[in-house]
Amino acid sequence: MWFFILAELTVFAIFFIGFAIAEQQNSILFSEGKKQLHQTAGLVNTIALITSSFFVAIALNVMHKNKGKRAAYLIVLADATALIYIFVKLWEYFALFEQGIGIETNTFFTLYFLITMFHLMHVLLGMVILLFIAKKAFSGEYSDTKISGFESGASYWHMVDLLWIILFPLIYVI
Repeated sequence: MWFFILAELTVFAIFFIGFAIAEQQNSILFSEGKKQLHQTAGLVNTIALITSSFFVAIALNVMHKNKGKRAAYLIVLADATALIYIFVKLWEYFALFEQGIGIETNTFFTLYFLITMFHLMHVLLGMVILLFIAKKAFSGEYSDTKISGFESGASYWHMVDLLWIILFPLIYVI
């Protein structure tokens, strides 16, 4: 899992560097593009993912105390909180589409859609992973000594959250 996480972080680092270089070359275009984004939606998504990661962290702590069913409920709560991110992000995309803004509008929006949609796919994968570990925790397949799969799923989810914490200021604020 750590190799996979490192590979994913490397891909996102390349995206971030590309975004930063393109912004340096087109600062006015990027400034205007950022003004068209819904900053409150970005903030709501940030809060949703941080809250979701908080529930995953609590679940991992509970799992270390060998309370699998309680950990499973916390993971489901983390997934439900992540749904806020999904709905808000989709709402944001559709709001841009209604304004005639799409992936081909300009360089800013090409990068915006590529990076955020790539992140959205990681959120969806992370939600599936969380449901998988919740199911295993609920059925008692983890214990305080046999927890590496749970920890791996939690680590992946925290990576997804960390990426958004970088994406939000990079794309929406700075």
